[in-house]
Amino acid sequence: MPIYSSSSDSEPETAPVTKLFGRKRPVHAVLGGGKVADVLLWKNTKVSAALLIGVTLIWFLFEVAEYNFVTLFCHISMTSMLLLFIWSRVAEFFNWNDPRIPEIKLVESTMREIASTFHARFDQILSKLINVACGKDHPGHFILIICSLYILSVIGTCFSFVNLLFLVLLSIETLPFLYDRYEKEVDRLVYKAMRRVRKMFNSFDSQVLNKIPRGPIKDKKKY
Repeated sequence: MPIYSSSSDSEPETAPVTKLFGRKRPVHAVLGGGKVADVLLWKNTKVSAALLIGVTLIWFLFEVAEYNFVTLFCHISMTSMLLLFIWSRVAEFFNWNDPRIPEIKLVESTMREIASTFHARFDQILSKLINVACGKDHPGHFILIICSLYILSVIGTCFSFVNLLFLVLLSIETLPFLYDRYEKEVDRLVYKAMRRVRKMFNSFDSQVLNKIPRGPIKDKKKY
């Protein structure tokens, strides 16, 4: 699917700006329209802020403090157990109430919704890549995906896995919200950029690619 539905080079400057990636639904519906979309678009501010703070804290502990997972897990477990033990003994000595530990349960429906949303998006991306690789889509998309993967591989060599994962999660937490808030401005800027890229490609195609000599096409012999 093209990024923009219109591909004419003679498109007037006053042409209506189309939505990013040619979408017709609002951003909330594109993201699934459920609790996951509410979190990514900061409709549920407390959960979104807690998730962002948690991801940042994990990144800080692993990348800045240079913890590894086993050491961090053991230290957190030891500290928690030590605090609970001291609290229980002090409460027993002074006849206070025992510490109340809230029971933590993961709602099954929420987990299924998150898994279903990511599964649908992953399946959609995988199908798109397979169609492009098999030549069932526009050839320009094949070149665009190859260049994007190459750029991503270069970025991967500049960052550790933890840093790269943190940047991805940070982008997921912020970019949909910013786009939803400044949708018209972003669509207008991307639209203008795509028109310029399209004009450059058409100019390159007419001045370079079309001037490459091609041999005569021979008819296949019929037996």
